[in-house]
Parts: sequence; structure tokens; C-alpha cells
Amino acid sequence: MDELSLIRKIDELRTLTGETECVEFKRAADDFDLSKLARYFSALANEARLRKQLCAWLVLGIQDTDRKICGTNYLLEPAKREKIKQQIAEKCSGFTFREIHAVDHPEGRVLMFEIPPAPHGIPVSCDGHYYGRNGESLAALSFDKLDQIRGTTDWSAELCPNAQHDVLDPAAVSLARRLFASGNQQKSFAHDIAGWSDAVFLDRAKFSVQGTLTRACLLLLGRPESRALLGAATAEIVWKLEGNERASEFFHPPFLLTTSELYSRIRNPIQKIDVPGRLVPWEVPKYEKWVILESLHNALAHQDYHRQSRILVTETPEELVIESAGGFFDGCAADYVLGRKTPLRYRNKFLVDAMVAVNMIDSMGYGIHKMFLEQRKRFYPLPDFSSNQADAVVVRIPGHVIDTGYTALLMEKQDLALETVILLDQVQKRGSISKADAAALRRAKLVEGRFPNLFVAADVAVSPGEKAKYIRNRAFDDEHFREMILTYLRTYGHASRAELDELLLDKLSEVLTHDQKMNKIRNLRKSLVEAGLICNTGSRRSPVWTLVESPPSQPGK
Repeated sequence: MDELSLIRKIDELRTLTGETECVEFKRAADDFDLSKLARYFSALANEARLRKQLCAWLVLGIQDTDRKICGTNYLLEPAKREKIKQQIAEKCSGFTFREIHAVDHPEGRVLMFEIPPAPHGIPVSCDGHYYGRNGESLAALSFDKLDQIRGTTDWSAELCPNAQHDVLDPAAVSLARRLFASGNQQKSFAHDIAGWSDAVFLDRAKFSVQGTLTRACLLLLGRPESRALLGAATAEIVWKLEGNERASEFFHPPFLLTTSELYSRIRNPIQKIDVPGRLVPWEVPKYEKWVILESLHNALAHQDYHRQSRILVTETPEELVIESAGGFFDGCAADYVLGRKTPLRYRNKFLVDAMVAVNMIDSMGYGIHKMFLEQRKRFYPLPDFSSNQADAVVVRIPGHVIDTGYTALLMEKQDLALETVILLDQVQKRGSISKADAAALRRAKLVEGRFPNLFVAADVAVSPGEKAKYIRNRAFDDEHFREMILTYLRTYGHASRAELDELLLDKLSEVLTHDQKMNKIRNLRKSLVEAGLICNTGSRRSPVWTLVESPPSQPGK
């Protein structure tokens, strides 16, 4: 929302009769206790889910007694507001504010915490405890409210009594039968499958219940017109091509067939990549088909269909992005990357069972792990998962090599642990890793550079064509740059701030951002001033830097 909309929202909330269970006002002139903030987040998120609200609000800078705006100085800097989001996520099992709005209301500064509703079936806890509202008071979430949140039904298991078998696509049913038979060759009933009627097959493969079709069945096997029987849910996948070319297409049930049709639209040429240490270019498809279909099928299986949202597949020249509604239902992406977690529950259990029956996904939680292994096997950048727990999961599949040094390293050291490869992937993407992880990579001689501006180690990865880039990335000793400044002043006598910036900017490491480079130049000038080697003979606004003259020699010395 823009500033004006937020001001209107504040005025609207102030007119409510009493503090509702989904709105809380607090004075908080200068500070607010973090633990109390987390408890309010838990309570308001749970109440928003129970009352089917799009969000709840905690509003600071407004007195709860008379609704007068008193203003607040809490969290003035945007960086502090982002830090609070992270701290709340740590206390509340990964859930956090949708947004924190700082609003300059005409009567004073107001801070609006926009709180998403608890996900379907998952009450939000704070430090292991569940909170709710008892009127205007913060209280433990009652057992009946807990059961109400947890008792959300499986959307995909709902029966569709008005759906007859003629709404199913014959080609989809035929393919489902073949896939089911292929996956059950070792079962005692394997030889009977071919003789089953469609009605028996659909029951045994968990597409129907005692002959009545389910929503899961219509998603996977239904004709496009069967969407009318799915209620308000949006059974649609949108493919968009962005870049120099632009195109789009819409895909509907039967998704058992149409996900493969969507894959055929994606550009997947053979790429030739010059890799350090190889005489001929390395050739590889832009994408691994299995990785794309796994991501797409996961989006179908775990989408929150209550949100009436489409699945969005966006193809750009650099990557493929797949976005689906609803956060991770059990844990987060990081829990599954190393293949050590098995999900205890699913949002759409019936749909998952049906997709497992026809080998579209696995039910052990290994899909994400295998995606990482496949990308690593291709020596490509790893997928990126992002989720704000309640709203959406976004998967990014890189379609190009970011750093040929990373690629060469993986080729040379194919026994690296996946944990190490994940860290190196973050390094090449200029992501953040801990100091301890950086130190471990440095000890293994896998990275160089000054923390946090790391890059792949030269002795492993740099080819003749990349040596210049490596030198530009490498951080020279500060003494080298100080001497450049002194040499300039010895030659020309004086220098403005702009002239020193021009002298050094393109000489500093390319891993530094522009702001980091400017800050480094300021520090270099300051160190020369403190050492008594240069001084400002101009003004503070328009400095002119010159060398400090040496004091005259004293007689007899």
C-alpha cells in the first residue's frame, strides 16, 4: 500500500468499536519489548486465521485507551525493521510479519505491523507456546481454537458427487493406468491391473472413494471443463516468457498431461560453455527436464487451493521461476535440501497420494534433495527456494553458468560434500555465509578475498581468459592504494574528492559494491590524514587534498 492508503487504513482502524481480536494499538513511544512483540504476532496471526481475515494489525504510536496518535520513535531505520522480521521468525517457527509500514501520519509517526493469518492447519507459536486473544487481552490459545485451526480439511480429498466418469480425459486415464502398473510391478496384484475397470483402478490408485471422484482426480485426470466442479479453486498454470521475446499460455487439467505440454514450451537449447582447464567447450542443456517437472509437480501437490491462486511459471533468459500459493506445510526448504527430513503431514494428502501412485512425485521428501544433486551433477548453480511461510513458495532454477570458476571447481572436485557446494553456490551468487563457514572454505583453499566479499580460489578455478578478472576481484593491500594517492599528489600537487574517486574507483575489487568502494576511499583518505601525510586545504564541502610539508631541519640535528 502507498502512504496515502496506509494513512486511510490507520484512520479506519481507529474508528473500530473496541480493539477487535485482529487489531491491537500500543503507545510504544520509544521502544517495545521483543518477547511481547512475538507473543502479539502469534496471537494476532492465529485470530486472523480463525476469523478468515486477510491480515491482522499491531499498530504502535497510538494510545489504546482513546485512539489518539502519540507517535513512536521505535524502529526508525529500515535495517532495524528487517532485523525484527528475522528475530520474530526465529521465535515463531519461521513465521514473521508480512510487512512493517512506517507511516508519517499528519498527527505523528505510526508503525503498522501487517500480520498474515496463520497457515491452514498450522497455529503460530511463540517460543513453543500458542497465543490468542481473549477480548482485548493477550492469552493462551484455547484448546477449541487450536483444534479449529488444526482441523482444516484436505481440500483435495473433497468428493465431487456431480462428477461422472465422462468428465475424465481418456488419454490421461490411460497414461495413469500405465504409470500405476509400472510402479507396482512387484505387488501381488500386478497381473490383475490390466483387467481392472476404470472405476476399480481409480479407487485403487486413490483417485476416487467408493466410485465417487475427488478434487484430486479432477486436477490430474479431468477434462478442462471439469474445473467448474472444483468450487472456487483456480486450477490453472500460467507460463510466461519474458525478455526479448514475450509470450504466454494457460494450462488446465488434466495436469498429468499438461505439465509435460508446458515443459515443451520452455526454451532448452544446448549451451556451450568455456570452462577453465578444458580444451573444448562443455556442452549441456540449459535445464534438466526432471528438475523442472519435479518443481512443477511439487507446486501442484502442495499449493494452497483455498487461496484461489494460479501457479505461475516465468521463463527469462537467465532462469525459470515457479511460484505457488501457500508456504511450506511441514518445515522449510532448508530442512529437505540434504535429504534428512521426511514430512510428517501434507496440506493436500489425498492429492499427494494420487500423484505418488502415478510416479509424479515421491512422498519421502527427497525431491528437493534430488534437485540439488541434479544441478550439482551438471556443475550448474543450485536452485533457490524462498518462502514467507504463509503466502507463497518461489523456486528459481538457474539456466546459465554464473561463474565458470565455480563450474571448474565442481568438475575438478566431484567429491565435495553437498553442504560445501551449497556454500560455494552462495559465494558465486554473492549471497551471505557465516564467518565460520567462510573460514572453513578458506582453510580448504576453495575461496579467496576478504570477508564478506569472497570469490572462488584462483589456483583452482582461474583460466588464462579469466586471470584479469581474478586480479580485479582480488583485494590489494591498503598500502598499495595509499601510495597511489600520495604519488598523485606528488605529481599534481593537489586533488579534489572527485579526482581521488576517479583515480581509485575502477582499481578497487569488483566484488565490492559502489557504496563499499566509496566508503573504502574515504577510509584511505582518513588514514593518510591521521598519519600526518595529507591535509585538506579547501573547505569541508569542497575539500582540496595536498601533501603535508615536512618540517624544516633543526640546527645541529
